[in-house]
Amino acid sequence: MKTDLKIIWGSDTGNTEGIVDTLKTECKYYTDSCEVSNLTPEEWKTHDIYMLAIPTWYDGDLQSDWEDYFEDFKKIDFTDKFICIIGLGDQDGYPEYFVDGIGILAKVVIKNGGIVFGHWSTKGYDYEESKAEINKNIFYGLAIDEDSQYHLTSERIDKWLIQISKEIKEITS
Repeated sequence: MKTDLKIIWGSDTGNTEGIVDTLKTECKYYTDSCEVSNLTPEEWKTHDIYMLAIPTWYDGDLQSDWEDYFEDFKKIDFTDKFICIIGLGDQDGYPEYFVDGIGILAKVVIKNGGIVFGHWSTKGYDYEESKAEINKNIFYGLAIDEDSQYHLTSERIDKWLIQISKEIKEITS
């Protein structure tokens, strides 16, 4: 199995795009990226490992490009694919829907035979509910809050990239 990683992302305000730009620079396994609005079915055949980046909007809505793509996404066979997810949300403004996009995508990946890695602790966040939770202690992926906790973003990304690098080594060995 190859160790390179492809990032698939969507962004309306530029926050997620900015995070993806950071990931492209700092992730040693990164080789390619594609905006979800430009995605073709062939994109899912180019790599074994993917990183999905998605913000959650309003009352748990997917970002507009992810929303447009979601019916196609639900039809993908993720067998033998390893997926990590980073999501943006606003725990103060929308505490009952914090980073729901992570969970919405993760559950489809798992249902369709994929493996989600890069789980992240819920410690240090203050929200009411989230579809991104595996349980009360763990998110399916990295949660970023550029509205309320922007000062923690770089540290969280750095720690998560170290974590997923170790997990990628385990996956590919």
